Amino acid sequence: MKKIETTCVHGGYVPGNGEPRQTPIIQSTTFKYNTSEDMAKLFDLEASGYFYSRLQNPTCDNVAAKIAQLEGGSAAMLTSSGQAANFFAVFNIATCGDHVVASSTIYGGTYNLFAVTMKKMGVEFTFVAPDCTEKELNAAFRPNTKAVFGETIANPAVVVLDIEKFAKAAHAHGVPLIIDNTFATPINCRPIEWGADIVTHSTTKYMDGHGAAVGGAIVDSGKFDWMAHADKFPGLCEPDDSYHGIVYAKKFGKEGAFITKATAQLMRDFGAVQSPQSAFILNLGLESLHVRMQRHCENAQKMAEFLQSHPNVEWVTYCGLKSDKCYDLGQKYLKNGSCGVLSFGVKGGRKAAEEVMKHFSLIPIETHVADARSCCLHPASATHRQMNDEELVRAGVRPELIRLSVGIENIDDLIADVKQALDALGK
Repeated sequence: MKKIETTCVHGGYVPGNGEPRQTPIIQSTTFKYNTSEDMAKLFDLEASGYFYSRLQNPTCDNVAAKIAQLEGGSAAMLTSSGQAANFFAVFNIATCGDHVVASSTIYGGTYNLFAVTMKKMGVEFTFVAPDCTEKELNAAFRPNTKAVFGETIANPAVVVLDIEKFAKAAHAHGVPLIIDNTFATPINCRPIEWGADIVTHSTTKYMDGHGAAVGGAIVDSGKFDWMAHADKFPGLCEPDDSYHGIVYAKKFGKEGAFITKATAQLMRDFGAVQSPQSAFILNLGLESLHVRMQRHCENAQKMAEFLQSHPNVEWVTYCGLKSDKCYDLGQKYLKNGSCGVLSFGVKGGRKAAEEVMKHFSLIPIETHVADARSCCLHPASATHRQMNDEELVRAGVRPELIRLSVGIENIDDLIADVKQALDALGK
């Protein structure tokens, strides 16, 4: 097995003799076939190939294969966004009348997807604190529970999930664990190695790394035995009439059933496809992911230590700090560092946080995170503004919280910018 740094550069696409060295952009909506019989085999899932880019495209598949290799999974697919990836990952196994257990500190957009939109679709969610006891976690399950969902590093609370604890509970109840690994990336954590069954990403973040292309990815570990829990997962274990009675778990096995169903059904019907151009841009970012993540973590650690020492800062959350409540979990799951994102609270509450951000000159306010360029956000006013105060507290988003995404610039320049903004508070 190649080292992960080598996979970042060479994974997914292997050119043949005289073929393009870079992953080609197959910018075509359709693909030609000589006979109707050839096309029919594709529509019946009897042969592999391409017929319409809403379902699959060679460029996207090459990049998805690289991400699967990076995560140690058996199969992967790209989606139009990280939000689409999380929706597909859950809706592929949980539909109307089903139930899902989720960590309460997940990204606000994902929380809204689950608690509002998917609730309207008949899927109910129970949110549990990431630091809940095993007893509390197990009590959240119901007979109709179909999955457990969490984030390796929560956005923006930046708390580290105890993946093994959540995986143990999920498997004890016969359901898969889905982990959003956007912030850690497979460079710093491979959740499948800790018991996760499905991994999702907003590739818009570190994987792209340059704010150039929105996208998402789903990776299947290929380890969850769907047929062993056939009564829970009829969509995978019973005939699909729209494909002449194919049973995905039988025909494609543990390694291919989940992604094949998500592609053949959900991508077919919802069309949340990533464009070949975006996949090409994503691949360029993946080639330097291992280099950038190291710099992000180094810079964020120094920034967190600086913030912890400033008199106008009430608190700092970053698992690299020995005083952080997630330090031990960070040492367990994130041995190479966590990510470049941290959160901190300014003395004086919400108003003070908003004032400090007005004084930043190098670091802009953006609805973005995990980028080569530093940026910041006040989540209570932006990504989490749909939540009430009680929901904000449960999600780990206090009114004074500033999410700071530390980029790969010179750290001295970044600290100087933050210092002058904090020093200006109240003047």
